[in-house]
Amino acid sequence: MYPPELVGPMKEDLTSVGFNEITNPDDVESIVKTEGTTLMVVNSVCGCAAGNARPGAKLSLDNDKVPTNLATVFAGVDKEATDAARGLMLPFPPSSPSIALFKDGQLVHMLERHHIEGATAELISNNLKEAYNAFC
Repeated sequence: MYPPELVGPMKEDLTSVGFNEITNPDDVESIVKTEGTTLMVVNSVCGCAAGNARPGAKLSLDNDKVPTNLATVFAGVDKEATDAARGLMLPFPPSSPSIALFKDGQLVHMLERHHIEGATAELISNNLKEAYNAFC
């Protein structure tokens, strides 16, 4: 478990642009199962979350089509919520960070850590925009 003063700015990086911070499993299920599309970011303290995943997710919102709902869980902090989100991302193995797009409760697009590491924020953004254009 990471101290709140460490993860606070990392959480705020996403919540400040409209992501809902999800801290319990029931809320994960509720937001993902909502009609429409939900972008779920599994946030983390690692460098690729700071340099690639969070900036890429934020940049992706500059698009004509965007998800109906934006949500984030924090690995290593909100264990039950993160486990619930990862359970909905099966068959993909757990990874942090990761980014998933759901449509009407079904997983339709997934970026795992190995897609995020070494990629630029722009590449991640473009990947997500293509998914939004296809599913949103």
